[in-house]
Amino acid sequence: MDLTAFFKMSYGLYVVSAEADGQKAGCVINTATQVTAEPPRMMVAVHKDNVTTDVIARAGAFAVTAIDMTADMPYIGNFGFRTSANFDKFEKYGCEISSVGAPYAPQHACALYACTVVDTVDVGTHLLFIGDIVDAQKLSDEEPLTYSYYHSTLKGKTP
Repeated sequence: MDLTAFFKMSYGLYVVSAEADGQKAGCVINTATQVTAEPPRMMVAVHKDNVTTDVIARAGAFAVTAIDMTADMPYIGNFGFRTSANFDKFEKYGCEISSVGAPYAPQHACALYACTVVDTVDVGTHLLFIGDIVDAQKLSDEEPLTYSYYHSTLKGKTP
């Protein structure tokens, strides 16, 4: 099987984040989708081994920012290739608090979605968190970064 065929699917890159019991966590994901318009609801897929997964589950809420085209590999690496277990991913890029109490970095983000978890689905390696979108904001006029651009132009790797 040619797994690079999945690079042809239309994805964006996002940072999903949460805070519970004083622990902030965030990671880069490529699966965030609006699933209903009424009520406005979205789904994110987060790997079970990721610290962010546990923090979202404990918090019952999460924020998603759409990474924009100004993002560089150091930014993506900060949120994508480090662990929130012992590293503050928000220190370098700033930290705002969403309406659901989840932290987010406004730098290199063109949109924000603040969600409360309404369901969790175990799909094997990942958990799908389905959330009611309680706030959505356009943060900039920059275009969102696509997964294809990340691989083809930024030469990003998939961990």
